[in-house]
Amino acid sequence: MVTKGKQRIPVLAGAWTTPSSTREKPQLIGSKCRSCGEVYFPKRNKMLCPHCQKETLEDIKLSRRGKLDTFTVVMQKPGGGYYFGPVPYALGVIELPDAVYVEAPLKVEKFKDLSVGIDMELVIEKVWEDPDGNELIGFKFKPI
Repeated sequence: MVTKGKQRIPVLAGAWTTPSSTREKPQLIGSKCRSCGEVYFPKRNKMLCPHCQKETLEDIKLSRRGKLDTFTVVMQKPGGGYYFGPVPYALGVIELPDAVYVEAPLKVEKFKDLSVGIDMELVIEKVWEDPDGNELIGFKFKPI
């Protein structure tokens, strides 16, 4: 009997880069239209830009840092098995300098440390563990 080792499974495949060395940091992957300049996250699988309707989208690496535009503290676990982490948790919208907003869980010790306008940085980490012992990993933003 062969036993598979624990795997790290992204909750949103292809949403970020995987560093090849410890000096590199992960980055979210978005799409940018070469024609009109619109930026999207997550990246779009179809190459048609929803804004200008041209087939000029390309994948881009987004900035790792941004500003907290708004946030909320969620006190109740969503239905349907969507979220398996601890409750309460913070959820925010981060404005990146790439002209795009990213909705993401926030990694914070105390909710009182959050305020609109603070600088945030991308982190990739374990979100939960499935019944087989695999780590499901996702992106979050943390204050810097």
